[in-house]
Amino acid sequence: MTDNHRFETRTIHDGYEDKSHHNSLAAPIYQTSTFTFETAEAGERRFAGEDPGYIYSRLGNPTVRMLEERIASLENAEAGLAFGSGMAAVSAVLLNLVKSGDHILCSEGVYGCTFGLLKMLEEKFSIDHDLLPLDSVEQIRSAIRPTTTVIYIETPINPTLKLIDLEMIVSVAKEYGIQVVVDNTFSTPYLQRPLEFGCDIVLHSATKYIGGHGDVVAGLVAGSKDAMTSIAKSTQKDIGGILSPFDAWLLLRGLKTLPLRMDRHCSNARSIVENLSSHPRVKKVMYPGTETSPSHAIAKKQMKYPGGLISFELNGGKQEAQEFMNKLKMIKIAVSLGDAETLIQHPSTMTHAVVPEDERRRMGISDSLIRISIGLEAWEDIWEDVLQALEA
Repeated sequence: MTDNHRFETRTIHDGYEDKSHHNSLAAPIYQTSTFTFETAEAGERRFAGEDPGYIYSRLGNPTVRMLEERIASLENAEAGLAFGSGMAAVSAVLLNLVKSGDHILCSEGVYGCTFGLLKMLEEKFSIDHDLLPLDSVEQIRSAIRPTTTVIYIETPINPTLKLIDLEMIVSVAKEYGIQVVVDNTFSTPYLQRPLEFGCDIVLHSATKYIGGHGDVVAGLVAGSKDAMTSIAKSTQKDIGGILSPFDAWLLLRGLKTLPLRMDRHCSNARSIVENLSSHPRVKKVMYPGTETSPSHAIAKKQMKYPGGLISFELNGGKQEAQEFMNKLKMIKIAVSLGDAETLIQHPSTMTHAVVPEDERRRMGISDSLIRISIGLEAWEDIWEDVLQALEA
């Protein structure tokens, strides 16, 4: 495909050329573990990197490569990599960038398993980290150490939906030669493209919006060709958290409808926020699309739309939150997001239960906080279910 095609067109076409695959309209699934060589010398050349052909599916697979090229196109990156889960992607990137004694500066609020990985790196490999709000240039500069190698950001942050100003982060990171890594799961490249703001690496739990149908677990990474080659030849190859060809095919299929789905997720979310904000049982609504949100100005600057996720606090605590969730009839209690179905979860006892209580409080995760991933149903039906549970 040519570079001048628009995003919606690239989600369907980039990374695949039907004439190279017997004119098959759908991308083929190369469900093979290994590839044959015509001669021993040909095998030698491939292992030496002199022949670009395939060797073994842990090292590269045609169906997976199509997906990697497509995510690179959508993120405006030079190259991409696919992994067996979002956490496989996070761990491969961080382990490639840091060594014992290094320091990682993180946004205050990360996915629970990312928090667990950071603690593991600290305890087993003496790789320190700090979780900070990252609200100002002065704050960031004061937190940077001589050993700071990476600034790792979620934006929007899970589950408070606070945004981090990518332009500001990059301006400081470049002064110190620090790599900036962004978890872009909640936004997808349709709503936000961190590399365009100067960030170095972007990653996704593709399980979520990119897959979009709740039937695949995967991770994706995009960045410069040099960075992706370094990860591919080290932590991807040697730790081995790779993606299967069939799961890559599912993601290629999911990406074709990403813009349509994201438009609906976002418009539904706006309608739910408008109704939720005025209900007397609701203490606080967290959504970067509202003008009262502290993140509203950043959302306007770096996102196409504010997204399809809403977090809110009820009056009360854990018991009230769980009682509300148990009264829902259509909405499903589940910890994922980005599916066609509306999903709801309780972060302090689910996705962020691994985070110590004092850290959760500092992140803004109270026992009454609920996160809802708005699905593709009629928004009126979503709201009617929420309303009856609030008033039950």
